[in-house]
Amino acid sequence: MSISSASPSKLDRKQSNDLRNVLVAFDVYEPCKEQEDRVAVLQQLNCLAEQWILDLQNQSENVLMVTQHQTCCKIVTFGSYRLGVNFRGGDIDALLIAPKQIDRVDFFTSFFDMLQSHPSITDLRAIEEAYVPVMKFKFGTIEIDLLFAQLALPSIPENLTLNDVGLLKDLDFKCVKSLNGCRVAEDILSLVPNHESFRHALMAIKLWAKRKGLYSSIVGFLGGVSWAILMARVCQLYPKAAPATLVQKFFLIFDNWKWPTPIMLRHPEDIPSADLALPEWDPRKSLSDSLQHMPILTPTYPIRNTAFNVNVSNLDVLLREFKQGHAVCEDVFSGKADWNSLFEPSDFFHRYKHYIIIQAMGAYKKGHLEWSGLVESKIRILIEKLEACVNIKCAHINPIGYCHVDRETYPFCTQWVLGLGIKKPADPKQAVTLDLTEPVERFVSIVYQRAANNSKVSASTRVKTYHVKRKELSQYLSCDILEQGSRKRKRS
Repeated sequence: MSISSASPSKLDRKQSNDLRNVLVAFDVYEPCKEQEDRVAVLQQLNCLAEQWILDLQNQSENVLMVTQHQTCCKIVTFGSYRLGVNFRGGDIDALLIAPKQIDRVDFFTSFFDMLQSHPSITDLRAIEEAYVPVMKFKFGTIEIDLLFAQLALPSIPENLTLNDVGLLKDLDFKCVKSLNGCRVAEDILSLVPNHESFRHALMAIKLWAKRKGLYSSIVGFLGGVSWAILMARVCQLYPKAAPATLVQKFFLIFDNWKWPTPIMLRHPEDIPSADLALPEWDPRKSLSDSLQHMPILTPTYPIRNTAFNVNVSNLDVLLREFKQGHAVCEDVFSGKADWNSLFEPSDFFHRYKHYIIIQAMGAYKKGHLEWSGLVESKIRILIEKLEACVNIKCAHINPIGYCHVDRETYPFCTQWVLGLGIKKPADPKQAVTLDLTEPVERFVSIVYQRAANNSKVSASTRVKTYHVKRKELSQYLSCDILEQGSRKRKRS
């Protein structure tokens, strides 16, 4: 049920036009040439996949029977690209769908080798141990995250649609998770009343989230699908609203939302499951699900929480930014501010007195992407350990990985910065002591344990952490970076 079905007013349309002009000024929309390049790259990738499967079949006794209106594989897109909200220079989320004769081992071995030998493909890495196993690479200038799913079919219909839940029957759960990205994107589009308004409003929210350092699921904020579901819910509540109004209502709703009340685009009872009994989000049956702080649920079976990574500190940061965004939108609509105010950069480097620098270092370029990715994926563990410390109120990670050069020992180094909010002592005269030894050592230990089990990570890699005061950040980051968001603000 909607809150309001009112059509846009003259002011709503003007604000939406002003908002779009600001987005254009931020250069978020990709030019026609880049759109054409993406289509061409996806076509080339599909041809490579077809050739790979035909080569495998020539080596196998299991002949692939492809008849009219069928194919040996299919590449489909999901995420921001499928939703029509990808930024200029953004990556493409894609899924390679293969028949039952082709398995995941083939994908991560022989297809990996084929891509590795292709002259236009660089930065190729396989992340088989991820929650959803993926290959990441650049095809020309375009970054691609490629998943794999094997269907229980002898060949792939050309007109295949993934909304049939029966396709999930007899699949291994990794394939189910891989398919869900595409199925969720299709369901979101089917549940949004006005695609054009949804897309323009979501582009604005994505830009805002990136400017505020909130766009990253791997470190415990929200990824693209979570932001899309949040905006889709606003569109359901205001089905005829203009984009600027949707942005205003977005902040109004989520400034006042009572987490962990879940966000749902449709009720679980309305989501077909075909009685498959697959594992899904259910806080009544799962203790870990009941403890999650920010349930933003997929509208697709099996239901999952797209924001399961959000921890206490990141939720606190998100709520603070929702409140600030709400205040700015009210000022915009009352004529006290313009839309540029919404997209001011985060004051992260001016908010705290204490910071932790996390560095992933390596002597060689080969393997550094895998190593830095592994370290980044474990930062959430460090945050949770820090949250348990007596005097720490908040552990706020900046999701951007910055380059830092130590050419004498480690020529390749990616670093992240974590801000520490400190609890005020009951006695103002009492000095606050910070002992970060245990959480930091535990974090480093876990990283090295995981690295020992990853053959793609070189032995010449290191992870280091430094506890620094704000004035010492200039030893690690450039002045241009540190001056971002330099409004005066009370420090934590």
